[in-house]
Amino acid sequence: MISVDEARTKILERLRAVSTEIIPLAEAHGRVLAEDIIARRTQPPADMSAMDGYAVKASDITSIPATLKVIGEAAAGSSFDADVGSGEAVRIFTGAPLPAGTDTIVIQEDTERPETGRHNNNEPQNRNNFVTILEQSAKGHYVRPAGLDFREGDPGLSAGRTLSPRDIGLIAAMNVPWVTVRRKPRIALLSTGDELVRPGEPVGPNQIISSNSLLIAALIEQMGAEAIDLGIAKDTENSLRQMAAGAKSADMLVTLGGASVGDHDLVQSVLGKGGLAIDFWRIAMRPGKPLMFGDMDGTPLLGMPGNPVSSMICSFLFLIPAIDALNGLPPRRSPLRKGYISHDIGKNDQREDYLRAKIMGDEDGIPVIELFPKQDSSMLSPLSAADCLVLRAPFAEPAAKGSEILFIPLTAPYPNV
Repeated sequence: MISVDEARTKILERLRAVSTEIIPLAEAHGRVLAEDIIARRTQPPADMSAMDGYAVKASDITSIPATLKVIGEAAAGSSFDADVGSGEAVRIFTGAPLPAGTDTIVIQEDTERPETGRHNNNEPQNRNNFVTILEQSAKGHYVRPAGLDFREGDPGLSAGRTLSPRDIGLIAAMNVPWVTVRRKPRIALLSTGDELVRPGEPVGPNQIISSNSLLIAALIEQMGAEAIDLGIAKDTENSLRQMAAGAKSADMLVTLGGASVGDHDLVQSVLGKGGLAIDFWRIAMRPGKPLMFGDMDGTPLLGMPGNPVSSMICSFLFLIPAIDALNGLPPRRSPLRKGYISHDIGKNDQREDYLRAKIMGDEDGIPVIELFPKQDSSMLSPLSAADCLVLRAPFAEPAAKGSEILFIPLTAPYPNV
């Protein structure tokens, strides 16, 4: 058996980033940027008003109150195109460009129009009248200078990041309608076993519902790849060989079940005849010991255990890093966190242990963790209820209540907002 870290290193060494494609920005959320973004415009393109009010010369309002002649209006999407002289002002609205000759905005709450009194939002607009400035405003006040955010030609986002909604907004503002991204890695899933039937199908007396492929497919899609369900192969050489052939166009084949050494565990023996070269098999971990990795005619193959909990934990440890590598992403920051155990736990054996658990609160800001009493790798209800996995090193000594432990959150490591 090899360690979890050694197995992950061997997998990542064999993987290369997939090719790129150009897609509309509207379809780019969650995709991995493959080329740097360069701004195609200046934002804002000119000095802009940040508030509703009056565009003035700061030198005209050094003595308050000051009365200025209103010579026009500038609204967002339009402009006042004449020069503004000394003693003059232009009624202006948020987002409108500053008229030539002005350098300051006085907000409407700090002004008074002789014919209407203090401003309000329902004030009728009258040109060629006067406004009284009641409060001083420093030069440049409430002005957004041209290029405040970015200028044409400025670097925006660097390649090698998963695009969030915030990133989409920035790229749009930079006037970039198309982006170059990694195409979605195609991950083929092949379940194995005569005992499996799909949800909703007739279930025989010795059969179980196949939940594994749907579980792993959902995780694959969440991580920015495309899941290709090849179906359920029967426990025959012909069925397994024919269905595995559907992975030829995939970037990786993930088999679910059949990776052990039982008489009906055929993945190694059957696919080995078809060109599968095994890199390693069996990991010093629980659950997930019979994990396998190799190459099948140029397609990386990750053979996962049949128990759904085992395959999910193996996906967190091996499949997610593999998808990142195929997307050209750097290794993720370690998701390990520190917590306190809420009860005594016993000594561990030679395998690294991943135990389903629940965060029950905190003590001085450190989470308090409680293990589920049953850890059988076939049980999906504790997996669904868990919000973390407690990690126990090989040969870990018993830990008393309140001892520090390490855990992996099952949601926090992978947000993309």
